Amino acid sequence: MTRPAARPAGTHRPGAAHRPHRAGHAAPDPPIGPETGGGSGPGAPGEENRQSIYLHPGQLAASERPATITTILGSCVAVCLWDPARRIGGMNHYLLPRGTDSVEAPARFGCQATHMLIERLIALGCDRRSLRAKLFGGASVLGALRGSKEHLGSKNVTMAREVLAAERIPIVGEDVGGERGRKLIFRTDDGAAQVKTL
Repeated sequence: MTRPAARPAGTHRPGAAHRPHRAGHAAPDPPIGPETGGGSGPGAPGEENRQSIYLHPGQLAASERPATITTILGSCVAVCLWDPARRIGGMNHYLLPRGTDSVEAPARFGCQATHMLIERLIALGCDRRSLRAKLFGGASVLGALRGSKEHLGSKNVTMAREVLAAERIPIVGEDVGGERGRKLIFRTDDGAAQVKTL
């Protein structure tokens, strides 16, 4: 089963089962990869310089040059942010909604990780007012908690929404909840995303 998706640069190409992520009633994202044409193939201008990044839980990444970030999500959540005008973006992958201020590895926690990503992007030259967000993950992957509205994945999604609302960053697309994991692939320069349900 596949959902709105994302795909990594230079790593695994999404198969035929993938389809572009749709953000509400907006037009679908451009698909990712050489099969799309329109200047996104390996021989396209600038594509040979695209970075490929794999994000582990508790990490975040941001890039001012084109990059494709790939991660695997269960109850964890990834917040993807990018500035369309400056074509700079990044992603976090957090495990829990909130930690204490003194906690080690703060990127493991949604509140801290999302603020850290915002500040990292601003340091790279993004305008906070131009940032756009997409949310992914937050599944209920433990059988005993399926059907509960208070499972960990739901709490992780709620935290992302709260931080982005407070920062006045609009959420323009999402694929959250459910009972299955996801493989997410996100392009930092144009915000295109694809997800494959695992």
